[in-house]
Amino acid sequence: MPTPLPSPTENRLLALLRRAGLLDWFLPALVGVVGLAYLAPEVGSKASPLPWKVVTTGGVALVFFFYGLRLSLDKLRTGTRNWRLHLVVQGTTFVLFPLLALAARPLFGSGSGQLLWQSIFFLCTLPSTVSTSVVMVSLGRGNVPAAIFNASISSLAGIVLTPLWVRAVLHPPGAEGSDLSGLALSLIWQVVLPVAAGMLLNPRFGAWVERHKSRLRILDQVIILSIVFTSFCESFAEGVFRSYAPANVALLAAGMVGLYFLVFGLVAGASRLLGFAAADRTTAIFCGSKKSLVHGSVMASLLFPATAATGALLLPLMLYHALQIILASIMAQRFGRQAVAAGTLTME
Repeated sequence: MPTPLPSPTENRLLALLRRAGLLDWFLPALVGVVGLAYLAPEVGSKASPLPWKVVTTGGVALVFFFYGLRLSLDKLRTGTRNWRLHLVVQGTTFVLFPLLALAARPLFGSGSGQLLWQSIFFLCTLPSTVSTSVVMVSLGRGNVPAAIFNASISSLAGIVLTPLWVRAVLHPPGAEGSDLSGLALSLIWQVVLPVAAGMLLNPRFGAWVERHKSRLRILDQVIILSIVFTSFCESFAEGVFRSYAPANVALLAAGMVGLYFLVFGLVAGASRLLGFAAADRTTAIFCGSKKSLVHGSVMASLLFPATAATGALLLPLMLYHALQIILASIMAQRFGRQAVAAGTLTME
């Protein structure tokens, strides 16, 4: 018996779901790994016998190696010359975010409200993500060489600018001269060297990588899923959410969503006013709106050594980290579909 064809109403519904990104496997997978982390946090926490750190670290390096394979020196030179784009991204990360937090300070009152504001301000001083930013720019058909450049520069600049902001405004007790060279070393191993190695091999293997872009996109998504899973496993295993009522966590999450879309909208508007091409707008939006949980976790222990409630300090960051991936994945895939439909050429 032949399978009945879908009705026009069903066709419209499927088209709407596809445009919303709800028929892509990646978004349900994101929700699924968070649920799995809640049910079995020991699987992905630090106490797990599984080498999750090796998997995520190696995976990020592999992703950047393949990005390097797709980059020629000419493309990278073109990307690094776009100084207006770089100023927008870095200005958003290290100036706009902290100023928004400072403007919101009176809304938090005193006592526990100020502690919450301090954790949000700390979030706003952090550098952008590296892997997630570049992956989202790639999914959105943006300027990938410029994304790699900006994400790497952001991480390096954050080693200096985040402590300066924190010490100038929050005056953390017990924070002496902190050695953040480990972050720079991690950046070199996970980003700079893999990209450089890939670029050296671009003349020989670049065409092969272009033919397998769709499979490499799946690799990008799997790496993001592993990062989200281990991050949530660690937070659930440490009981970070136990001292917060569900309503308060939901309200904080709503605030993080509002912060994300506020920055998203401001960067999008500024990019249009500056006359950026579509690919550069995508890069500015997705690089400028991210905050790094990896950098935040390390810097919190270094900049707040006398603070017992490090988990509470990181709660807004963990919420923002998870929500930015979910929201950015929806928006990036929407941008990518629009770029393909419009026939936009991008620097991938």
